Amino acid sequence: MRLIESVSEVQAIADAERAAGRRLALVPTMGALHAGHLSLLREARRRADRVWASIFVNPTQFNDPRDLDGYPRTLESDLAVCQEAGVDLVFKPTAAEMYPADSQTWVDVGELTLPLCGASRPGHFRGVTTVVSKLLLAAKPHVAVFGQKDFQQLAVIRRMVRDLGFDVEIVGAPTAREDDGLALSSRNQKLGPEQRRQAPCLVRALRAAEQAVAAGEYSAAALLQLVRNEIAKAPVARIDYAELRDPDSLVPAPARLDRATLLALAVWMDPPQAAGAAVRLIDNRVLQLQGDSQ
Repeated sequence: MRLIESVSEVQAIADAERAAGRRLALVPTMGALHAGHLSLLREARRRADRVWASIFVNPTQFNDPRDLDGYPRTLESDLAVCQEAGVDLVFKPTAAEMYPADSQTWVDVGELTLPLCGASRPGHFRGVTTVVSKLLLAAKPHVAVFGQKDFQQLAVIRRMVRDLGFDVEIVGAPTAREDDGLALSSRNQKLGPEQRRQAPCLVRALRAAEQAVAAGEYSAAALLQLVRNEIAKAPVARIDYAELRDPDSLVPAPARLDRATLLALAVWMDPPQAAGAAVRLIDNRVLQLQGDSQ
């Protein structure tokens, strides 16, 4: 497994691999790798001859400098995960390599970035789309794999790739979960014991809505009330957003669902007795109506 820090060097390797007729897959990450990332790397392996991972804590997608400073940096264990997954190359650029001092260029997707996490984190997606563009231009993959847990991010990246004509296939891999259903995330390690115990309220809320739709409940208001009621059973949980949206355009769902609909959640898990830090978790489910194709 090769560890590369230079954009020009990784581009030269990509050119050589492509010239040799090998298909390249890239899994972009910010490190702190866990079993969810392993599932993305395995999906990439199924789709390509060479699997590359990038590890870069992207400063431009953080709204709060404290979040950037506190983001876990675990290179040694990250490389061990990549080795276990059979990764062929790890691209680990520095911030200066990705953002030279005189950088003036940003990639900004419009309306898709405004709701949901975009409303809570202004400027976040501009940082995401800019860095993903840079990673795609550096690694030149045929396919790039992202997790469906970050549903809005996946939708934004797909739109960016389509609009700008990137020659790459964007694959969304299913969300990997803990045994109790909690979506795997690097943020989970920040949860205290009581926060972690109550965190599966997100997946219980998603399941409750899914079961209600399966039973014929298509009222958006009723489904969102069901979600809020389920989240309220966890005393430390505080909803950032709970919304029903079109899975492609992310526009709000109609008052009565008439097609497959995204249910997106972001929930703050507050520390009991204000001891510790609040942790923001996200999750989602595409609710399939009767007769919808799966």
